[in-house]
Amino acid sequence: MRGAVLVAVAAAIGNYLQGWDNATIAGAVLYIKREFALETQPAVEGLVVAMSLIGATIITTFSGPVSDLVGRRPMLIASSLLYFAGGLIMLWSPNVYVLLLARLVDGFGVGLAVTLVPVYISETSPPEIRGRLNTLPQFTGSGGMFMSYCMIFAMTLSPSPNWRIMLGVLFVPSLLYLFVTVFYLPESPRWLVSKGRMKEARVVLEMLRGREDVSGEMALLVEGLGTGGDTEIEDYVVGPSEGDAGENEQARDTVTLYGPEQGLSWVAQPVAGGRGSMLGSSLGLQASRHGSMYEQMKDPVVALLGSVHERLPESGGGATGSMRGSTLFPNLGSMLSVNDRPGGSSWDEENVQPGDDDLDEEEEEYLSDDGKDDDDGGGLQAPLLSRQSTDVETKNEPASGQVAMQRHSSIGGGGGVETASTMGIGGGWQLAWKWTENVGPDGVKRGAVKRMYLHEESEAAPGGDSGAAGDAQSTAYVHAAALVSRSMLYTKDVLIGQSPTEPAFANPPEAVAAAASTGPAWRELLEPGVRHALFCGVTIQILQQFSGINGVLYYTPQILDQAGVSVLLASLGLSGDSTSILISGLTTLLMLPSIGVAMRLMDASGRRALLLWTLPVLVASLAVLVVANVVPMAATAHAALSTGSVIVYFCCFVMGFGPIPNILCAEIFPTRVRGLCIAICSLTFWLGDIAVTYSLPVMLSSVGLAGVFSFYAAVCCVALVFVALKVPETKGLPLEVIIEFFNVGAKAGTLPDEEFH
Repeated sequence: MRGAVLVAVAAAIGNYLQGWDNATIAGAVLYIKREFALETQPAVEGLVVAMSLIGATIITTFSGPVSDLVGRRPMLIASSLLYFAGGLIMLWSPNVYVLLLARLVDGFGVGLAVTLVPVYISETSPPEIRGRLNTLPQFTGSGGMFMSYCMIFAMTLSPSPNWRIMLGVLFVPSLLYLFVTVFYLPESPRWLVSKGRMKEARVVLEMLRGREDVSGEMALLVEGLGTGGDTEIEDYVVGPSEGDAGENEQARDTVTLYGPEQGLSWVAQPVAGGRGSMLGSSLGLQASRHGSMYEQMKDPVVALLGSVHERLPESGGGATGSMRGSTLFPNLGSMLSVNDRPGGSSWDEENVQPGDDDLDEEEEEYLSDDGKDDDDGGGLQAPLLSRQSTDVETKNEPASGQVAMQRHSSIGGGGGVETASTMGIGGGWQLAWKWTENVGPDGVKRGAVKRMYLHEESEAAPGGDSGAAGDAQSTAYVHAAALVSRSMLYTKDVLIGQSPTEPAFANPPEAVAAAASTGPAWRELLEPGVRHALFCGVTIQILQQFSGINGVLYYTPQILDQAGVSVLLASLGLSGDSTSILISGLTTLLMLPSIGVAMRLMDASGRRALLLWTLPVLVASLAVLVVANVVPMAATAHAALSTGSVIVYFCCFVMGFGPIPNILCAEIFPTRVRGLCIAICSLTFWLGDIAVTYSLPVMLSSVGLAGVFSFYAAVCCVALVFVALKVPETKGLPLEVIIEFFNVGAKAGTLPDEEFH
């Protein structure tokens, strides 16, 4: 994980430069308007400040789709180059028009960094510390502002401060950013997988995770290439296999999970009704409109993910544990390792194997594997399927390879056969592929491969009676929920002879090759799960912008002046300009410790919990500011109330509503359209920023400070309700699992209860 931490710190330098730029223009504009006589041209003065914002808004429109096509790393390199060019042009700037151009170029760099750094960190971080690492941009941004204010304050003490140096010095830290993006930052492994560059993705993952066995995460990344699907929730009681004799007596619907060693397997019995788990129960309760009004109004995704975090397995070590990996599933994570198999990780986009055009796209017959089985009869070395397929038909018996596999998983009866291979993917989840066979009305046996994300919920008795946990034998069984959907890895185009111990990405299916050869399509935004996530991301960005941070920042110097801070600083011999800069620096300094606390809590308490804790405090702080401006009181009391409220507001904002919207938006979208979706959310952010910035003076002149803060308090109340009903908890979950929950939630919101399964 050390590699992921260092990469996140390096990427967050882009936000450091953004914070630095925001602070330097705030100080430099005092001297710019004097040199260019802009006191009588407020529109031009406003453009000097706002041109960076305009540039960020423009570039955001293109940054997401382009990053989906060319990669995250090239866009971060472009950001560093734009910062560098903008700094040099500002250092030169012979007139105001060149300065405006420089600010526009600088804004392009800001827009790329703010949009793509959270995406990059999310795609490179392990689930257990993703929230902490994605809080780094907020911390480095505030740190950049503070360091910039310190530099400007020192320069204002000189007889003739040079605003060109204030702005142009940006090119120095941008050189560091350029160096790390070019020579240190790797490409996002998820983007590499989406383009079929598996060798490079494996190398990057090994560096980021600090280990060689990354096959499990590689398989997860390939499975995450889809943007939608008919995801179902299924429940199982999972336990150890009792040997060949015992397996021959298993129920016809039993699923066999194969372990990393030959002959090692476990039995999974589906739970009747599909609602035995906390996941299924929460979905059923939400759909049946039982429970409190709050539960009925809550988004299905919120209810589902809430049930996951409420019932983490005690023996799994919380979010970082796996399904009883030390007892029931030993060595689970290494099951699909191909490090010792020649050619096991050799797939790349240049050697994609063509599909068989002679086989029908929708229906195939089994092909015999006679003579291809291993002589030792080891089930794990036999093919999982004679021909891996998502829709395979045959009117004959399964081929000999399939029979060999079923030596350890034979299931009596002619109704159905299921086998699966599993491994851990982190965050308390397991990845499995199950092979199913069902005889249709026409007597044709059809097979399908489906992917399962498994999550342990409790111990269970062998028969599925979770209440018998007191029995000694029952402790060997666990109750697990599964998110089941169509597999991207095991499809009809996987070559004959594929083994479950050798991931299908060694010989990619056509679906993966097709995903690697095409860019994101706008129609993919219409997938129900993607639409659901976009609504959540766009709305929380709008609410963040109108939550009052710009108004409080605008009002802070006046508040501190009323508190006597400016008088105290003036008594020390500081000029008015120096006093203004120092007050702004002190305000920024207040944020840093609170962001540090947020970094500690982001993966412990969670994003949703932090929002639910901090938003009421924001409302209370704004309410106190309203009272302080409406109720007549002594100057000392007014200054004390206002100053205390501003400090509390800043601390709570940077712990919750400051970083979390960007973190959530970087987590809830599928890999193929993540850049496109994050661009939409970022464009919403910048447009909201423009609207708030230019509406604030109008609101101040029309309704006054009390009216402005009353409006912001009302928005925070709306945000609190929205978070409680619509924003799910995403801590500790792999990105691909989060997306599947949105797919399930979108379906749950449109279908009646009896149609979910």
